[in-house]
Parts: sequence; C-alpha cells; structure tokens
Amino acid sequence: MRCLAHLAIYFKSSPENLTEEQINDYLFYCQNLHKTPSESFFKHTIYGLRATYKVLGLDKKRIGLPQIKRQNSLPVVLNKQEVRELLNAPKYLKHRLILAMLYGCGLRSYELCDLLRSDLDFDRRTVLIKKKKGKTDRYVPLSAHLVRGLKKYFETEHPIKYVFNSQVTNDGAARDLTTRAIQWVIKESRSKVNTQKKFTAHTLRHSYATHLLEDGLNIISLKELLGHARIETTIMYLQVCNSGSSVKFSPLDTLFKS
Repeated sequence: MRCLAHLAIYFKSSPENLTEEQINDYLFYCQNLHKTPSESFFKHTIYGLRATYKVLGLDKKRIGLPQIKRQNSLPVVLNKQEVRELLNAPKYLKHRLILAMLYGCGLRSYELCDLLRSDLDFDRRTVLIKKKKGKTDRYVPLSAHLVRGLKKYFETEHPIKYVFNSQVTNDGAARDLTTRAIQWVIKESRSKVNTQKKFTAHTLRHSYATHLLEDGLNIISLKELLGHARIETTIMYLQVCNSGSSVKFSPLDTLFKS
C-alpha cells in the first residue's frame, strides 16, 4: 500500500483518479529518485503498484502498467561535438539538411523519406510526422536553424511535393528520397567525424533522444516526440543519458579531492 500512498502524495490526488500517463510519470520519478536505481528496484515498484491496484479492483490500471524488459544492448550515441562535425561534413546543403533533420527532429529514415513540404509549418516551427499502418500522427518541433536552412534549400532546389527528392526520377516526376540514399550520405560523411564509434542514420535518432533527456526534457514528453507506443521503449534512454539525479561518474573523480 506504500506505493499507493506515494502516488497520492506525488500527485495530490486519489490514486484511482490517475491516468495511465500520470502513472508512467510517477515511474519516471521513481527511476530518478535514487542516483543508482537498480532494475530490480524499479520492477518491484511496478509489481507493488500492480498488486495494490489488483486488491482495489482497478483492473484496467493494473493491466496498463508497463512491463520493463531487460535491454540486450544499449544504442550507440554520438556526443554533441561529434554531431556538429557530422552535420558540417557534407559538401552540399541538401545532404547537411538530411542529417540535420534526422538529428534535429529525431526522425526514422523512412519518416524523412515520406516527409512532404505540406508537413512543414515554418510559422509554428513544427513538423507533422504521419504514422504508417493507422498509428497516431505526431508533431515535433522544428529548430530555427532548420527553418533557415530549409528555406534556402527550397529557393535553390524548388522541390514540389516531397521535402527531399531522389536524384533518380521517372519521366521527370518527383520521387521521394530513399533510405539507401540516406545511408550513402552517412557513409560519405562518417570519415570526416573524429570518432571511433560505428554509427548509422538511426544513431542520430538515439542521439536526439539522449541529448533531450540530458537537456532536461521529461520521459513522457520524449515518448511523444519519438512516437513510441509504450513507455518502456523510451525508458531505455534513461540508462544512456548522464544528467539530473542520474549523473554517472567515476570514483577517480572524487578520490583525490579529500
């Protein structure tokens, strides 16, 4: 019952009135409550909440609590200096913008390929990402740096339908960018980055998520920006980021201070 009491104090509301999103927010709070929360601690918190809701007969809330699965491997993440070097690597503005959109908006490669000019709103500085297979659409912020770059790109390249066209056209008709073309841009730019890390286009999405958490964004907002269906997919990035109450450090950093 202690878990339910903590929930009530945290939200200043009766636990049975809380939404699934609020419960997920509480779990994020628990994850950051200690400097080194173990996976078992986090799981026991979830199991305690499930048991409590079962006793109270709140089956929907019990079922809605996320299952935390062990990650087999953590993603490769570029630091900000490496990202800056990567974005400056391509010779052509179009290629720099392709990389900047992947990182600056946290896009999957296929999402960038499908992006239409009509999906961009420069005044509101937003990008509409349309999900496939009937899933939920989402909006992500568009950086002022990207707005300036895209406007310049549109003035010179004049794409009509898609934000980025493929160089290969069928009878002059505009075709969307291909994931293979994105892979080529990454391959051509990789050697110009001072790093030993092996990275792909999706590494920029991982870096986007990690850097946002390190800059102070909460896990619920990050989940929405990434378009994840379940919070446990997003929680993986808590193991990667190094900020807030979860800042990781070596004992060598404090050994010689005393």
